Amino acid sequence: MTKSSSAPTGLLLIDKPGGITSHDAVSRTRRWYGTRKVGHAGTLDPMATGLLVLGLGQGTKLLTYVVGADKTYTATMRLGSSTPSDDADSSPDRFADPAVLAGLTEAEIREAVAKQTGSIEQVPSAVSAVKIEGKKAYELVRAGEDVQLKARSVTVSRFDIHDIRRAETHIDVDVSVDCSTGTYIRALARDIGEDLGVYGHLTALRRTRIGPFSVDDAHELPERGQVDEVPPAELIDLGSGAAGLMPAVKVDAQVARGLLQGRFLPIPEADPSADRCAAIADGRLVGVVEPRQGAWKIAVGTTSLEDYKQ
Repeated sequence: MTKSSSAPTGLLLIDKPGGITSHDAVSRTRRWYGTRKVGHAGTLDPMATGLLVLGLGQGTKLLTYVVGADKTYTATMRLGSSTPSDDADSSPDRFADPAVLAGLTEAEIREAVAKQTGSIEQVPSAVSAVKIEGKKAYELVRAGEDVQLKARSVTVSRFDIHDIRRAETHIDVDVSVDCSTGTYIRALARDIGEDLGVYGHLTALRRTRIGPFSVDDAHELPERGQVDEVPPAELIDLGSGAAGLMPAVKVDAQVARGLLQGRFLPIPEADPSADRCAAIADGRLVGVVEPRQGAWKIAVGTTSLEDYKQ
């Protein structure tokens, strides 16, 4: 695929490498595709690798639905020490009693993991993008302020242990997690370490799934110096992307025009129990529609009336 003079639009799956921020990935993609209109859904910390869903052009309008999707991660929790950021991006500042760490059993570790499974109340990591009075928590931490975040409800639907490795100063636990949006895997490691009395933090984190999107289908992000040399990867079209995130319904051009005009219209084929549907006409996403007063109304439009002239 070569760079086009027309503005690119769609969704792009990136396998983010470690050592760069999600914003770095967006900046590099803007140059890769020659467009400013690029956004991402679901921040990955610099240490983390894996799936980052980007929206280009009209695709940015779908990112709010991507953000709310459940996610899957693989991670390594290190029991025996904690860090200010709850991961390996900062140095350990508290250490377990060697005798307590040595006496920790596999059964106790598994029990602590089980306590963090299901619907739980979780306090996000202080070094995070959670906003406090308009400012991100990590900015306040860097400014030397004592940040106290409120607990919030999240769901960990699966928390599997794959390996437990012991060393003299720590215990590494390889895990995989299915969770709701807003769950901090770093905070799981922190809370499990606290529960066991040995502290804990993450040394590795990889996101493998967001909703219907898998890292197996993601593209490698070109190195900064190679962006102009690598042809842009093919984007996921808006219709396919939206259909993976919500029920899809086909509409004709007349209905498409009415929706784009802001009218409330019956769509008999739409799932009456759905909170929203992707309205598709002639293979193209008209927009996201939501039920209103016994009919359907467009909530997010991704095309224009010009596309459905009579």
